[in-house]
Amino acid sequence: MPLQAKGFSDETLHYVISYKWGLIHKDAGEATLVLKNSGNHYSISLYGKTKPWADNFYQVRDTLLGKIRKEGFKPLSYSKIAHEKGKYGRDDITYSYSGKAVTGHAKRTRVGKDGKHNVTEKKLEGSGEVFDMLSVFYFLRKIDYSSLGSGKTVKATVFSGSKVESLSIRCVGKKVIKLRDKSKREAYHIKFKFTTEGKKKSSDDIDTWISTDAAHIPLLVVGSLPVGQVKCYYMT
Repeated sequence: MPLQAKGFSDETLHYVISYKWGLIHKDAGEATLVLKNSGNHYSISLYGKTKPWADNFYQVRDTLLGKIRKEGFKPLSYSKIAHEKGKYGRDDITYSYSGKAVTGHAKRTRVGKDGKHNVTEKKLEGSGEVFDMLSVFYFLRKIDYSSLGSGKTVKATVFSGSKVESLSIRCVGKKVIKLRDKSKREAYHIKFKFTTEGKKKSSDDIDTWISTDAAHIPLLVVGSLPVGQVKCYYMT
């Protein structure tokens, strides 16, 4: 697998999240992605929230937290704490390793309208390259796309909440893109495809554009909603 050996320096990346539906294209939220070196691992966090106008329709206050072991670039833990539309939910995953086998202990907490906590636990299993929806974006940045031939894919497994999904990462080429602040950057266009056993589509595809320089910063992430499309732009 064409991976770069580089490590990551401490960084804080800022993003604006926009909603697009037909002729409507309006900034709806913001997110901050932070990585810190902490001994033999990386501590990463993602904080996202909707803007006041969007709060009236669907208020979001989400926090994602994770740790990745530097040696072998293996996730150690992942948490998603979600406050969405007045509801609270939390997903926690702790990883353990035995050779190529990876086990995730998943704990899901949901608070019902009656205020009661519903807690479920599940064992997730995978092998080889295994990530979650936070650490996978750093794995994406370690791929050496210059040596990844046309049409070739990189495979990984994603522990998503209580699901185990197969992820196919494919680079479809380079493109100069325009960011929300009108600046232009050259980027690799990457496609994420999620499936479960039997190759059945399990989540919506995600398109990502990352900078072609050594930093490989995610510049734009595009995903689908039941109505419309969400775009996440890097802000310089």
